[in-house]
Amino acid sequence: MDPVDRTARFPVGAVVTLEALTGDVHPCLARLRTAEPVSWLPAIGGWLVTGRDPALAVLRDADSFTVDDPRFSTARVVGPSMLSTDGADHARHRAPFAGAFKHAVVMDGFEAWTAIEARRLLAGHLAVGRCDLRPALAAPLAVGVIARALNLEEADPDRVLGWYRAIVAGVEGVNAGREVGDGTRRAVADLRRAVDRTVRDSAGSLLAEVAEEGSLTADELFSNTAVLMFGAIETSEGMTANALAHLIGDPSQLAAVANDRSLVPDAVEESLRMEPAATLVDRYATREVDLLEARIGVGDLVTVSLAGANRDPVVFNDPDRFDVRRPNLHLQLAFVKGPHVCLGLHLARLQTIAAVDAVLDLLPGVRLDDDFEPARGLVFRKPAAVPVAWGPSEG
Repeated sequence: MDPVDRTARFPVGAVVTLEALTGDVHPCLARLRTAEPVSWLPAIGGWLVTGRDPALAVLRDADSFTVDDPRFSTARVVGPSMLSTDGADHARHRAPFAGAFKHAVVMDGFEAWTAIEARRLLAGHLAVGRCDLRPALAAPLAVGVIARALNLEEADPDRVLGWYRAIVAGVEGVNAGREVGDGTRRAVADLRRAVDRTVRDSAGSLLAEVAEEGSLTADELFSNTAVLMFGAIETSEGMTANALAHLIGDPSQLAAVANDRSLVPDAVEESLRMEPAATLVDRYATREVDLLEARIGVGDLVTVSLAGANRDPVVFNDPDRFDVRRPNLHLQLAFVKGPHVCLGLHLARLQTIAAVDAVLDLLPGVRLDDDFEPARGLVFRKPAAVPVAWGPSEG
């Protein structure tokens, strides 16, 4: 089926714009999910999957829907990694890091430290009575956690953020059809020197142990470190900012969680369902596949909307409502399913829970400022700011 025929066959997808997918995306996703849960979108030059069942089918079938494609932008910036390989090669890239991110290891090594760090980050704002929780808490906590996990603690947080922002700019540029810029190349080289130094000088660190294990080349060790750092900062910052905004912005749910702190993990999970920090994941068809009413061709881009799948009303009752007591929260797909399930999911959950706990403990009467604007973003979605005030209401 050529693009003209696809446009005629999928009229709802044909009129979707990039702005509709970037701003208040959920009404658009609902229309697609109802009429064309697998739809051809000229705006992205590929298929968009919004139904939960077909999303799972794509995510779990790496033989038919692969990340191992020259168009995959992250690999063009930092090189092949666990993010951009499949099958045995993917397992080879991922396995040396997996043990460090197991639940028990994460809880033992990070639970106490992360709780203390979240409170430390808020401490400087307590006397003021207001702040933006994204730069004050969500972003520096994400940087600190991954720097500790990778033993890059000697790197200044601003420097780590600089590397991250340059990699983001490079990936976005490649997605827009541009070559990797000089700024991104310099940042990648600087990060490479830090990784090599950690391997050389920090015996017993995760990176030194992976290097000693020997299954990855030095280039592959670096590329996997880069995608771990990129993913941890981008998605963890967004995850924390979204969770704080959802909870603080809903007074009844905030009161429920404040009165029963065992609900904090569920509040975080419900926020992941409502607004995944990484909302789109790309795959490329390795063969011709029929997916619902769509005939997908070899080489076609197939993009899964995690945000669409997470609000599928077939699975989630009243899906646009934030409900920390939702009984089937474990069915949300924010961390993906299949071979590319997020390696750092336990660490990401831990730091967002720590951030919520710190806010509940230290900011009595916390509330969103009136100028709060909801999350935006085509691929990564988070609010530009989470401005809050606390203490007695000025009204």
